[in-house]
Amino acid sequence: MHRILGLPNTLRRAASAGAIGVAALAAVTACQSTPAAAPTTAPAAPTTAPAAAAPKPTTAPAAGAPAAAGAVGPDTYIAIISKGFQHQFWQAVKQGADKAATDFNVKITFEGPETEAMVDKQIEMLQTALGKNPSALAFAALDSKAAIPLLQQAQSRKIPVIGFDSGVDSDIPVTTAATDNIAAAGYAADKMAELIGDKGEVALVVHDQTSRTGIDRRDGFLNEMKAKHPDVQIVDVQYGAGDQLKSTDITKAIIAAHPNLKGIFGANEGSIVGVLNGVHESGKDNKIVIIGYDSGQQQLDAIRSGVQAGAITQDPIGIGYKSVEAAVKAIKGEQLPKTIDTGFHWYDKTNIDSDQIKPLLYN
Repeated sequence: MHRILGLPNTLRRAASAGAIGVAALAAVTACQSTPAAAPTTAPAAPTTAPAAAAPKPTTAPAAGAPAAAGAVGPDTYIAIISKGFQHQFWQAVKQGADKAATDFNVKITFEGPETEAMVDKQIEMLQTALGKNPSALAFAALDSKAAIPLLQQAQSRKIPVIGFDSGVDSDIPVTTAATDNIAAAGYAADKMAELIGDKGEVALVVHDQTSRTGIDRRDGFLNEMKAKHPDVQIVDVQYGAGDQLKSTDITKAIIAAHPNLKGIFGANEGSIVGVLNGVHESGKDNKIVIIGYDSGQQQLDAIRSGVQAGAITQDPIGIGYKSVEAAVKAIKGEQLPKTIDTGFHWYDKTNIDSDQIKPLLYN
C-alpha cells in the first residue's frame, strides 16, 4: 500500500478532478500493467550546443491572420508555450526549437511560467499567444485539462496545435512529441528493484499529479513495480511541484518516517535535486538507492560520484526540434502520427560519458 499526500487541489481549480493515465486522480489507479519497454533510441541525433542561461520570452510578431494551409515562410509564426524555465531541461528544449526555426525559416516565440506550479500563469500565456493569431501553437501542459477550452478555440480557428513533452486529455493536438513516460518510468522501476535486491521499501517524489508527465511517470513506476516486483513495497508518494526546496523537505520527512527505506525515485530534475539534498541532509548518502529523471549538473555529479545510481534521460533538444518540425508540417497540411516518440535512455556512471548518452545530457 502507499499514501498520496499531494499538493492541495488549487493547481487543478481550472479543470475537473484531473486524470491518472486513463483513470481518475482520486487515487493512484493502476492502468493496464505491461512490462516496461527497453530504452528506445531518440529518432534524431540531438544538437550538442551547451545549455544557455535561462532565456527570456521573445516578442511575438504583431497580430495578424494565421498563414494559409501550405504557406510556410519567414512570416510564419509558431507560438511555443512550455511548462517553465526554472530547469535546464526547458532551456535545452528551447535550443532544439531555435535550431528548427532556423532550419525551416520560421519565426517562433518560446515562453513559460517561472515555476511548474503556475497553471494560471500558463493559461494566461496561452491566451495571449492565441491573441497573436499564430500559424501554429506548440504547448506543453502543466494541467492536462485546464487548457482544453483555449485549445478548442485554436481548433475552431484552424490553428494547428502540437503537444510536446506533456500532453492534454484531448484529441485536439494533431500530434504530441514526447517521451513514452510510462515505459521510461517502468524501466526505472525495474532498475530500482534490481539494485535493492527485489525487495524492500521504496518512495517516490513526483513533480505533480496534474500534468501528463507527472501522472505517467508515477503510474509507470508504480504499475511496473506492482506487476513484476511484488516484494517491493511503495511506502509513500509525495508531490513537490518540481521545487528543489520543497522536494528536499519532503525527502527528509519520508526518510524520518521510514527508517528502513531502501530506495527513492525522483520523477524530474527539480524532484531529484531535492531527493539528493534530502538524503544528504539526513546523513543517508550511499545508504539509499537513488534513481532520477533528466540530468542537470547536480544529478550528473551525484551519478559520477556513486551517490546516485542512475537516471532516465530524454532528448530535450530533440523534443524542441521535432515540435517545430511537426508544426511546420501541420501548417502545410501534411498528415502526422498522433504521437512522436522522442526516445529515452538509462544512464549511470558506466555510460554517462559515452558517445550515445553524452549529447542527451545538459548541465
